[in-house]
Amino acid sequence: MRILSAVAWPYANGPRHIGHVAGFGVPSDVFSRYMRMAGHEVLMVSGTDEHGTPILVAADAAGVSAKELADRNNRVIVEDLAALGLSYDLFTRTTTRNHYAVVQEMFRTVRDNGYMVERTTESAISPSTGRTLPDRYIEGTCPICGYPEARGDQCDNCGNQLDPTDLIDPRSKINGETPEFVQTTQYFLDLPALAGALGAWLDERAAAGTWRPNVIKFSQHILQEIRPRAMTRDIDWGIPVPGWEDQPTKRLYVWFDAVVGYLSASIEWARRTGDGEAWRRWWNDGEALSYYFMGKDNIVFHSQIWPAELLGYNGQGERGGRPGTYGTLNLPTEVVSSEFLTMEGRQFSSSRGVVIYVRDVLQRYQPDALRYFISAAGPENQDADFTWAEFVRRTNGELVAGWGNLVNRTASMIAKTFGQIPAPGPLEDLDTALLAAVRDGFGAVGGLIGQHRQRAALAEAMRLVGEANTYVTRTEPFKLKAPEQRERLATVLHTLAQAVTDLNVMLSPFLPHSANAVDRVLGGPGRVAPLPRIEEVADLDGGDPYPIITGSYHHGAGGYPGWGPRPVAPGTPVGRPTPVFTKLDEDVVESELARLRGDA
Repeated sequence: MRILSAVAWPYANGPRHIGHVAGFGVPSDVFSRYMRMAGHEVLMVSGTDEHGTPILVAADAAGVSAKELADRNNRVIVEDLAALGLSYDLFTRTTTRNHYAVVQEMFRTVRDNGYMVERTTESAISPSTGRTLPDRYIEGTCPICGYPEARGDQCDNCGNQLDPTDLIDPRSKINGETPEFVQTTQYFLDLPALAGALGAWLDERAAAGTWRPNVIKFSQHILQEIRPRAMTRDIDWGIPVPGWEDQPTKRLYVWFDAVVGYLSASIEWARRTGDGEAWRRWWNDGEALSYYFMGKDNIVFHSQIWPAELLGYNGQGERGGRPGTYGTLNLPTEVVSSEFLTMEGRQFSSSRGVVIYVRDVLQRYQPDALRYFISAAGPENQDADFTWAEFVRRTNGELVAGWGNLVNRTASMIAKTFGQIPAPGPLEDLDTALLAAVRDGFGAVGGLIGQHRQRAALAEAMRLVGEANTYVTRTEPFKLKAPEQRERLATVLHTLAQAVTDLNVMLSPFLPHSANAVDRVLGGPGRVAPLPRIEEVADLDGGDPYPIITGSYHHGAGGYPGWGPRPVAPGTPVGRPTPVFTKLDEDVVESELARLRGDA
């Protein structure tokens, strides 16, 4: 099966915090790693989203150009996501010439098929700068439910789509000023002309029963209030509008261009492989599956705007039409949206200092400790709270005392008594029960990951870790010292080596860095989980060079292990181990809270 793993594009107005990667980063990587191991052809793509007013605002504050700011933040984000171990086939950016060309082709075809219409509308302008204010940078009271912090594109309280002019007492999120509204001509995506096709697609997805209930219900709800939506803006930083080349202050809406990135990144990936048409296997093949990962604030763009763009491009709305040069494009199989992650009971806010950036965590703690917390306690289907106390508790009590302890004492006993993985003697019921439980765990854990139930999948894997630790307690291999007990000792230690090896494979989608370390502890080459790499590349069409994340992720014959048991080889040398996981001091909690308060 071919699977497109389409990962939300982090916005390049600054570095990303752990709330961001809890929504789009770690869940998409766990899923993609598992699917590759299960034998599927996975294409995992994303990049930095670099257009729109917020970039200009941040650039002004930093005293640099929008391009300079995007370049700087692109590199920071690339380095952070690669260090976290996110296994992108291609992580690129929206300022490439390839992306510009793909976006403009999408726009032209949607327009020529009749789904982009010109309208005179009112645009919000900042009185102090004269710049267009993006919808999300305007807040006010929702006219429908009265929520006081509704945004200019939607109300997060009632879920209804809004325009800035709908808001009661609108204000700029940038400086609090009241925006001015001026008349301007823009292109609108005619969503009502696509509503029938959108509704049929959502009904089909609902009938499949695979979407998270909150996502499908929200998506169907906003369809009831559907109306045309502006897809161009009065701004000079963005992709030029085909047909309006003589109007340099008109650009495509950043959200029109950003979601097209899933397609443009796939095309760029194919071009970089030397087979420029390879992307079609994921986009034109009706049997291919596509999963889109993001936080819940982006649902509307992925269950309404992007599918509408695809339907318009395909000519599948009420006005008909025909596909452009890219052919009939697949709509999403599932929009996999996570809820919000808060921090110490408060919403993340860079401006208010309630934030911890990915880079800061990775400088002080192991990447797999963060991945473990997100996988075990993240906002999968309800809001979750990151606290330093819980981070320390899970790291020490589960990673170190549970999994790390099992690995360490297994390797220590083998190194001390045999120096190599021993050949087993006759197995007893206790041995076969553990091996069978771990073997059966692949089906249970894999099935849960495939259903995007990663918290339950990790809990099941860690339950099996607990069973292996209980096996040590019951067999007491450290007491099997008599010569006549040596065969039994060899059997117990072989059983433990096999269980640890298989559990390591099972945990590798969650903990790729430590999976390789555990493999080395048991005498292996450290090739269980492939890790991404950063490459400096030239723009394919003559633009400026930039860094990408990519990698070689082949599993199976000649590659990394597939999803399933991995027999250990008796005679493999095992030396005295060093701990794979770092135990955290309890004072970490207070020191990190002091940083959060600004005391450190």
